[in-house]
Amino acid sequence: MDIKEILSKCDHTLLAQTATWEEIKAICDDGIKYNTASVCIPPSFVKRAKEYVGDKLAICTVIGFPNGYNTTAIKALETQDALNNGADEIDMVINIGELKAKNYGYVLNEIMTLKSLCGEKILKVIIETCLLTDDEKIKMCELVTEAKADYIKTSTGFSKAGATFDDIKLFAKHIGPDVKMKAAGGISSISDAEEFIKLGASRLGTSRIVKIVKEMESK
Repeated sequence: MDIKEILSKCDHTLLAQTATWEEIKAICDDGIKYNTASVCIPPSFVKRAKEYVGDKLAICTVIGFPNGYNTTAIKALETQDALNNGADEIDMVINIGELKAKNYGYVLNEIMTLKSLCGEKILKVIIETCLLTDDEKIKMCELVTEAKADYIKTSTGFSKAGATFDDIKLFAKHIGPDVKMKAAGGISSISDAEEFIKLGASRLGTSRIVKIVKEMESK
């Protein structure tokens, strides 16, 4: 698989608590240079990043991150603020406890609320697969489809594990035709990235792929 094709599916990501503006600016530069799908950054940097890149690069940010247990009202405020600051894409974390309690109406309403705010802009729904049973993952495929979100996303990268091939295979069997898949967390090699794409993921949440390419270029 052509490396440019892989890079075009990467949300080049920096969500570390210690991230500085200089580091955010550097991944924006990388995102423009390598034509990544977006950069995924903390909400506090969205306005500066969008002003910095203009229309050269999509800016993605996270909502309810990383635990997902903020109230729907707070997630909605976070989302509106991010959109007002220029975010092009929103990655929200579901309320995992409500899912496990089988309060499916709550989870569905929350996704629909944020999608309503996003309008034509992309909403990705992070379900944190490493904390869920297969039945819960299947239920989330159904809820994300019903809510008309754009993507189902495996992981925050802040829990005990990230994306797996089996999870993407499971998603592919149960999502609706208009829902896409994002694999995130622990994607550390080009071969892994290729496999996730072959299985149907159209986005990858990773910073490692760009780093690998830069290392290859420097040799």
